[in-house]
Amino acid sequence: MSVKEDIKILLVKECLTIKDLAEKASQVSGEKYSVDGLYKKLNNSTMKYDEAKFLARVLGYEIEFKKIN
Repeated sequence: MSVKEDIKILLVKECLTIKDLAEKASQVSGEKYSVDGLYKKLNNSTMKYDEAKFLARVLGYEIEFKKIN
């Protein structure tokens, strides 16, 4: 699964839009997050791990790695 799909799933679970995510991320970080900027990064697969981790935390989630048996 891609970061784009993961973020979209989390947005659906939380009944939020990408606009809501941009607003929340801007409030938490103090930096400007735009809807267009998030769309571009998600659609072009150019989002950095730290950004994905931050956005997950903004939505109330954390990224976890699990060892495959």
